[in-house]
Amino acid sequence: MQPSTRNRVRRRPDPALENSQSDAPQELLPRKRPTQERSQRKFDALLAASRELLTDVGFESFTCEEVAARADVPIGTLYQFFANKYVIVCELNRQDLVGVQHELAQFGGEVPSLDWLRFLNSFVDHMAGLWTSDPSRREVWLAMQSTPSTRATGVIHEKQFAETVAKMLGPLTPRSPRDRRMMMAEVLVHVVYSMLNFSVQDGQSHADAVVELKRLMGAYLLVAEKESRLKGQGTAADDQF
Repeated sequence: MQPSTRNRVRRRPDPALENSQSDAPQELLPRKRPTQERSQRKFDALLAASRELLTDVGFESFTCEEVAARADVPIGTLYQFFANKYVIVCELNRQDLVGVQHELAQFGGEVPSLDWLRFLNSFVDHMAGLWTSDPSRREVWLAMQSTPSTRATGVIHEKQFAETVAKMLGPLTPRSPRDRRMMMAEVLVHVVYSMLNFSVQDGQSHADAVVELKRLMGAYLLVAEKESRLKGQGTAADDQF
């Protein structure tokens, strides 16, 4: 007996794929990136206006026409760079992650094997300050959840960032396999971003949420450090026989 089609829910098309030949989620990228200073100024102005508009009205009311008007750039110029608003928000997300990577590099480039908990707490405090001082970060993160394609692009961005974090974890977990460190890094990146966005929700105590984030990350890394140390001890014991 064939199931009735009357109660089937029709799958809503992903508007982020409106100019794509594929129905599968994919990384959303600008149509082109500026190669000249004049084009770079327009590109930067469009992104700055997008961030401002997203904070003011939210993603549902966000339109390319209003972005172009705020940036004082012809709408045709916007479409030279971006196919739609979903591509714009993905570029903002990439911009945020690249910024965090630069911030992380300023903290030394790797998690120290000694006194790493103080390092962790200092960096989480720094990140939390970015989220409270720039409300657009939460709006960008929320907008990235809007379609399968934006979510898929967000996963790609997080994996790219996690590669940097995995390298930083080397001194803390020297005996852990590279694949294990990469998985740890992906978990850490996802948890940090989720918790920071949770911390700035309406009615939420930001300070309390940040404390819980530190506890989560600290406990997780303590287990990983111990696991790596025990592997080293096991290897040393094996070498005696």
